[in-house]
Amino acid sequence: MEVDENDTVIGENGDVFVHRLKELSEEEKTRLDAQNNRLIPEAKAAKLEREAKRHWDIFYKRNETKFFKDRHWTTREFQELINFDADQRIVYLELGCGVGNMVFPLVQEGFTNFYFYACDFSPRAVEFVKANKLYDESRMKAFCADVTSEDLFEHVEENSVDLASLIFVLSAIQPASWPQAARTAFRALKPGGILLFRDYGRYDMAQLRFKPGHKIADNYYMRQDGTRSYYFSEDELAKLFVDAGFEILMNTYVQRRTVNFKEGIDVPRIFVQGKYRKPTLDG
Repeated sequence: MEVDENDTVIGENGDVFVHRLKELSEEEKTRLDAQNNRLIPEAKAAKLEREAKRHWDIFYKRNETKFFKDRHWTTREFQELINFDADQRIVYLELGCGVGNMVFPLVQEGFTNFYFYACDFSPRAVEFVKANKLYDESRMKAFCADVTSEDLFEHVEENSVDLASLIFVLSAIQPASWPQAARTAFRALKPGGILLFRDYGRYDMAQLRFKPGHKIADNYYMRQDGTRSYYFSEDELAKLFVDAGFEILMNTYVQRRTVNFKEGIDVPRIFVQGKYRKPTLDG
């Protein structure tokens, strides 16, 4: 990595790590203002929350395993995944595993010293994980659990996990439930264990593209299929995880471009990325 004249960090793949909000153009400000013209009624927002599991199950029924790409970038972005002795047993927990887009690339890369727990809100997603040819019950366990409840600890002991991840998961959860999700991760981790985080950042192009009639609350939206998405600032994430008891190792915006020359696509994206550690018993 290299640091430019504005103290931003430029990654090897062109990702730019910055600690400041994107400055909006006048056109972008107009787009955001227009979203307030027709907000989703409270009754409909409450119904979306009640039916969240059904909407995600329908999503996976429609898309199966074809929508999200496998996350082969995680070992590049999160060195914590590879900074272990090869004979050291590592317990890894993916909170919100979807169809296994993070777990199975790690399996393919030969992480033979890892034991994988993979949980998701959607029973259908978990079925797809178990149906994957790489699923091996001797070194992984997939199960359905709501990270905002006590479900997880029916399958995973408290203080037993070396590494956990929340990758594009928290944004799909209503903001009032974030503290519980953060506490769930904290309880699962061993002292010294690390939570790896990545999600949608404030003023990402996807946020700017929402039309009136999709906004639930500030920075929180309903997609066409009934699933929901929030767009985070680094400050609110820092507060969330510190309040849950974590120490911050990394908490920043990531700016990148999604480019497909064949399709004529060049889209700026903004994510938030974090690494949060559960303090050791000796402080």
